[in-house]
Amino acid sequence: MTRYARQIAVPEFGPAGQDALRKARVLVIGAGGLAAPLLPYLAGAGVGEIHIVDPDTVELSNLHRQTLFRESDIGTAKAEACANHLRALNPDCRVTAHVTGFAPDNATALCSGMDLVLDCADSFAASYVASDMCQALNLPLISASVVGMDGYVGGFCGDAPSLRALFPDLPRAAGTCATLGVLGPVVGVIATLQAQMAIAVLTGHQPSPLGQLVTFDARDFRFGGFRFDTAPEPSHRPAFVAAADITTDDLVVDLRAPEEGPLPHPNAQRMSVAAIAQTPPAAAPNQRILLCCRSGLRAWAAAEHLALHHTGPIAMIALGDQSQTSEETP
Repeated sequence: MTRYARQIAVPEFGPAGQDALRKARVLVIGAGGLAAPLLPYLAGAGVGEIHIVDPDTVELSNLHRQTLFRESDIGTAKAEACANHLRALNPDCRVTAHVTGFAPDNATALCSGMDLVLDCADSFAASYVASDMCQALNLPLISASVVGMDGYVGGFCGDAPSLRALFPDLPRAAGTCATLGVLGPVVGVIATLQAQMAIAVLTGHQPSPLGQLVTFDARDFRFGGFRFDTAPEPSHRPAFVAAADITTDDLVVDLRAPEEGPLPHPNAQRMSVAAIAQTPPAAAPNQRILLCCRSGLRAWAAAEHLALHHTGPIAMIALGDQSQTSEETP
């Protein structure tokens, strides 16, 4: 127990806390900036099993904030590179790399059997898919996000409200680290808070971080936050589904421009969010409407308009970047 002696010495943690970590199974969605500080803290603390899911490879532009990687990792799958570094840090930690994106068609398989899910993805769609799945499985979710000099981390699902309860609406336009930039130390601050929340949940610390949001503004080094234990779940909940789930009975609307990628289905039609707001597509009362775009942002905006007119199911598909277009605006 020499490896863990210092943390076992903490009265609020102790041998029981260490045993809880040893038995824990954790899924980490995303192996980028947030995961880079988070993962070594989890493995170093003695979390028994860590699964990492990420489809990307290490690039030079990652290294300023994704400090788990080295230049020798460039070109390597991020999930595999993370797994290798964690095994070197703590051989007792069982690490599995999943070189794939976290999506509606694999969310159940990836989350099943886990004790905790950590959302480190730079993706609206992945975060909401994770929240919906964790709520369905009664799994705690620690979700974090950083853009520019602002970040937040919060504890959702399990015994707490979901991400949708706290953020029922997406912004009308938003950016990512790629479009708006990000400072490495800001990511580190949020990631270490996320790691501490994870350890608190896994060891049953009270008060629980589930139902709590912490914010950080690096401009004036200001922390904020609040509890949202009683936040109501929204009644309008358009879900993300996989492109493979499209059927011939669906009305499929592609909100992208032609240069952003091919139609996701032969029967799909192209419309803008503005066009849907003015003239909604004609659908049967109970017909499912599938709204497709790159990140899910335009689909979410279109779903809000359609909900005022369509009584049937509405779902969204995030197709990913299929062209050189990198910005997402309604």
